[in-house]
Amino acid sequence: MLPAIYDFWLQAFEAEKASGQQGWAHACSFLNLFQYITFRAASAGLLAFILSLLIGPRVIRKLISLKVGQPIRTAEEVHKLAELHGGKIGTPTMGGVLILGTVLVATLVCARPLNPFVAVCACSMAACGLLGLCDDYKKVKERKSDGVSSRTKLFWQLVIALVAASFIYFKPEISGIGASEARIAAGEAGFTLGKGNPIGIGSICFPLFKTPIVNLGIFIIPFFALIIVGCSNAVNLTDGLDGLATGCTISTALAYSLLAYLAGHYFMAAEYLVIPHNIYIGELAVFLMALAGAGFGFLWFNCHPAKMFMGDTGSLAIGGALGTAAICTKQELLLVIIGGIFVMEAMSVILQVGSFKLRKKRIFKMSPIHHHFELLGWHESQVIIRFWILSIMLALFGLAILKIA
Repeated sequence: MLPAIYDFWLQAFEAEKASGQQGWAHACSFLNLFQYITFRAASAGLLAFILSLLIGPRVIRKLISLKVGQPIRTAEEVHKLAELHGGKIGTPTMGGVLILGTVLVATLVCARPLNPFVAVCACSMAACGLLGLCDDYKKVKERKSDGVSSRTKLFWQLVIALVAASFIYFKPEISGIGASEARIAAGEAGFTLGKGNPIGIGSICFPLFKTPIVNLGIFIIPFFALIIVGCSNAVNLTDGLDGLATGCTISTALAYSLLAYLAGHYFMAAEYLVIPHNIYIGELAVFLMALAGAGFGFLWFNCHPAKMFMGDTGSLAIGGALGTAAICTKQELLLVIIGGIFVMEAMSVILQVGSFKLRKKRIFKMSPIHHHFELLGWHESQVIIRFWILSIMLALFGLAILKIA
């Protein structure tokens, strides 16, 4: 909407300028602000936040009326943890619809939704959110903590991820594949690294290296799919305490919003930081700021003690969006640092399961690792805030290494 208003205003302004007359376009010259990504990104974040505050109470009331309370695992399943989380029984879940809705509305209003980077991230988020909604609905309907089977969920996650990865690989504006040599040379399609040096979409980059580490070619598609699926599940595993996943989402989304903005500006990307540059990628900052704003708005109701949970509807959607955004900015490996809390949570589960199967011993008192610290005696609020602090520090460190080499 804002870009469309700007385009309409610009046409009228140019027409008035050519005719030598001053009309409404000259009087409304402030609409020139709508061309700037920084203004629209800030507007998207603010709009998503305000919409969340306005709609949030209604969403909570609706979820309560539908009796979609979060099923809590029994004492037989989690032992002492059941005592710590007993008060959460009945708290409405599926709150991720609030995040998903406000992000998509803010993106439609403030961004160019047909921009390929915005479109693929928004569609990945929506598709993963729909899968999470089905999972949450099954849990609530059957009054069990087990929803859609792991194999079914993984299958559909792979389908979504492969479709998104294929779109990224074959879309000329993103990858350069299928675009004319003239467009690629002019920087109008594909990525460049440094001053006009085209790189293939299959190249894997890292800020510490000013040349691609390796080029996987078409095999980058399964690699991209692995990132989207892995990030989606990692955020899902992190969503176990009030506001934990939400707070970590905010810091990660803000960091990648800045990365997208920098990658879209030739001087900053090509000459100063030497990171992958694409002429269209800057618009992704608007989508990611909308996600951060929605995260702040949802945290208003999700902070301890939570009035609603995001459920798989929110966690799978957020993970899909962040994983796709990391791929789009060509900073896939940096996600390990910036999204370090999500990685730590996922790795704790992998190590715990692996250790028990191989050695019949557990490394942690319980996984994911946030439950380990709870069982060590940390209060839930201590775990959440300390993990938020780590998430912020990791995001700052990830951004700091952009200029080390």
